[in-house]
Amino acid sequence: MDNSHKLLSIKGLRTSFRISGDFYAAVDDVDLTVNKNEVFAIVGESGCGKSAMALSVVRLHNMIYTRIDGKILFQGKNIMQLSPAELNKVRGGGIGMIFQDPLSALNPLLRVGGQIEEGLEYHTNLNKLERKARAIELLTHVGMVDPELTYSSFPHELSGGMRQRAMIAIAISSKPALLIADEPTTALDVTIQAQILNLLKELMEEMQSSIILITHDLGVVAEMADRVAVMYAGQIVESAPVYELFENPRHPYTRLLLNSIPSADSEVGRLQTISGMVPGLREMPRSGCRFSHRIPWMNENSHEAEPSYHEVGPGHHVLCTCYETFEFEI
Repeated sequence: MDNSHKLLSIKGLRTSFRISGDFYAAVDDVDLTVNKNEVFAIVGESGCGKSAMALSVVRLHNMIYTRIDGKILFQGKNIMQLSPAELNKVRGGGIGMIFQDPLSALNPLLRVGGQIEEGLEYHTNLNKLERKARAIELLTHVGMVDPELTYSSFPHELSGGMRQRAMIAIAISSKPALLIADEPTTALDVTIQAQILNLLKELMEEMQSSIILITHDLGVVAEMADRVAVMYAGQIVESAPVYELFENPRHPYTRLLLNSIPSADSEVGRLQTISGMVPGLREMPRSGCRFSHRIPWMNENSHEAEPSYHEVGPGHHVLCTCYETFEFEI
């Protein structure tokens, strides 16, 4: 695909956090591309580096304790080289962010309307009356039953679903080319989850924008995504078009994730789990396959000493040769 279709291109991204004076990589040498008008999902367990990578794109980490290396090209501009003023134009302008917990992300001391207007004031030339009208219009657009009341409400006065809709209204206020949705439905019940996902789909089509969808829910990935990257221990271990990934998963981690989805057709009669845990930053292996300790029944020779990516199909890449010989152990 030529560069005219690329919206975001990440090369060699490494995000490291300082712990007791030393830096440890939570995102380690990640490459990925998000194209125009697509939903790109990033999936994996908690602690795999998904949110750390997303926050790196808009440089929202506390840089006193964080070091970010690599290249992040958004609409052809390297975000890593932008001045603070230029970066602030991208945040909330070209890139909108939907956070996992809107109650924490929204300012508890400001009414919802004021928080929407704050972004409009910075990124548009609307006057005060126009900003208020636009804020109410946005609240209507995201499905608020009483947008005027919501406009005057504080975040704690809203339900979880309403807070998430308010967060989305803020994120889309400047019609961004890219929305980053970090676990946007985690704290919501199933019915509200479906409503929020449908809303995101509608907004994407209307604004002709792209979405980076960060989640641990493979059901959401199957419903929403065009392409998907599976992340483990700071690395992307497999990436593919979504249909290909579900039909032909190759990396052991991906296969075990899919195998752990509850199914009425399961012959085992119990939920399948993945043994062990994602290693902490201090315990992160510096060489070899980072997933090897969770599949100890596999021969060490099945893993590469320095894992590299292998193309197993069109647009389908897998990290490490362990995919060639992996078998389930029940």
